Amino acid sequence: MALVLDEQQLLIEGSARDFARDKSPVTAFRNLRDADVSDGFDRALWQQMVELGWSGVLIPEAYDGLGLDMSAVAIIARELGRTLTASPLLSTAVMGAILIDTLGSQAQKQQLLPSIAAGRHLSTFAHDEDPRHNPGRVELTANSGDGSYLLNGEKQFVIDGHVADTLLVSARTSGYRDDGEGLTVFVVSPDSAGVEVERLTMVDHRNLARIRLHDVRLASTDVLGGEQAIGRAYEAIHQVLDGARIVLAAEMLGGAERLFETTLEYLKVREQFGVLIGSFQALKHRMAKMFAEVEMFESVVMGALEAWQERSEDLASLSSLAKARANDVFNDVSSEALQMHGGIGMTDDADIGFYLKRSRVTAQLLGDSVFHRDRYARLAGF
Repeated sequence: MALVLDEQQLLIEGSARDFARDKSPVTAFRNLRDADVSDGFDRALWQQMVELGWSGVLIPEAYDGLGLDMSAVAIIARELGRTLTASPLLSTAVMGAILIDTLGSQAQKQQLLPSIAAGRHLSTFAHDEDPRHNPGRVELTANSGDGSYLLNGEKQFVIDGHVADTLLVSARTSGYRDDGEGLTVFVVSPDSAGVEVERLTMVDHRNLARIRLHDVRLASTDVLGGEQAIGRAYEAIHQVLDGARIVLAAEMLGGAERLFETTLEYLKVREQFGVLIGSFQALKHRMAKMFAEVEMFESVVMGALEAWQERSEDLASLSSLAKARANDVFNDVSSEALQMHGGIGMTDDADIGFYLKRSRVTAQLLGDSVFHRDRYARLAGF
């Protein structure tokens, strides 16, 4: 994805922007919150996204998907982020689709991917176990015996976990807690005996869940990728996490851009002491700083997308750079927007608070800034 979009990307951007503006403005999210919809998103709206092909944007054409690249889904996520649109795009169309396509057997791909592309099936990746993102730490165990596996453990902050039809659960089949080797992914139905799904109520009113597994018995056919994938899921897991981080960063970029635009519009009409507050030098400086931060934020997201497309050896570093900048800039821009709107920004009638809350939750999802700076430094040899 270059700084200048090509013709196909421009078409996707225009379609996604029109959809978000016309079908899913911020008022739609406000209505979801006020109605306390149990699903956490509008299923009818999701079906409209499915009809546009967004559920299968990363799924190969052989499995009824569009077979597009990561830049396409990032463009969509960016536009949906501008209007705070809640949907299973990240959990199902990105994390679920990438993991199944990367690690799954031919039979599993044939079974799951066309259903995801058609919008009949929601999936998600259940991996984190600590209160803070720590992908190297997996204690949920899968002990084998009599041709089956017995899963025991708990997963935290699973995106769309309470609405998913399929849980892709990482488990330790060998090795120790922080050992990268010995990781396996299992295909788990939330209706299986011993599976407990608890929806978590977050400040941004989005979908996260806690998944508990107690003596959940699975067959060898439930191993994602089959027997040959036992203990070998480490690289696929980190690949899907890096892809999800980039897409989430793109969503956060859209939110930050919309906050900047909203604040700029407000400064042009709000008067104080008989003059427009946009004429105050101090506020001009703060807006200029916000503009520069958002522009640099866009650049690092573009760089991460390019690394994904080229399967660059710098992908891990650049995805962490993108997520760290996303965390910092979305946080700062939302705080500045709130302050410059003054008292009105603190009211529920204003949309600023929705973006601020989303910024705080997304800053923790898939790694906070401390995690990603540490990862970036380690990958650089420090």
